[in-house]
Amino acid sequence: MPQSSPQPKRRKRSAEEARSEALDAARALLIERGPAAVTLANVGRATEMSHTNVIHHFGSAAGLQTALMEYMIRDLADALADAVSALHVDAAAPTRLVDHVFDAFGEGGAGQLAAWLALSREFEHFDLLRDAVVDLVEAVRARLPDAPGDEERTRGLVLLIAICAFGDAVIGPHLRPMLGQGDEATRTLVTQLLPLLASPSATR
Repeated sequence: MPQSSPQPKRRKRSAEEARSEALDAARALLIERGPAAVTLANVGRATEMSHTNVIHHFGSAAGLQTALMEYMIRDLADALADAVSALHVDAAAPTRLVDHVFDAFGEGGAGQLAAWLALSREFEHFDLLRDAVVDLVEAVRARLPDAPGDEERTRGLVLLIAICAFGDAVIGPHLRPMLGQGDEATRTLVTQLLPLLASPSATR
């Protein structure tokens, strides 16, 4: 009688490690395959956790998705905080700022997340970003070359960077090739525009 193949042993991990791995897997699924792929079954397969174990950590598919949204929003807030720190100490800060924000929305998945939140009408999750955005506005006012004291204009600059980064993450990979543009085209354009838009003469 043929012997059955031994079942692989599941890795032992703490509850915190299991939850963190599950959220990392869910983020990857969101970025690679979209919101519909963020399911308990897919996360379980990606992390070698049983369906029951994933439910234990998140309660339901909705609980998993809510936890992922909060997890990624915190990461985006951290990325903006890093950008604020760079603005205070880095001579090349305007370029670094654009890179930080574009990386967060692109590679970090914040663009996909923001689209998901907006289409799901889950706007309350954006409340976690408020302090990070306010700090970023203040840092931009203090650091951009020829930065004016006009807070409204500075808020406009931050809005421009964020919207361009969001659009580039969501539709950029499909739109850029139609226009014969490379992967860095949008962030390069925004970086070139910043000093011009920050100048007081921009509104004259």
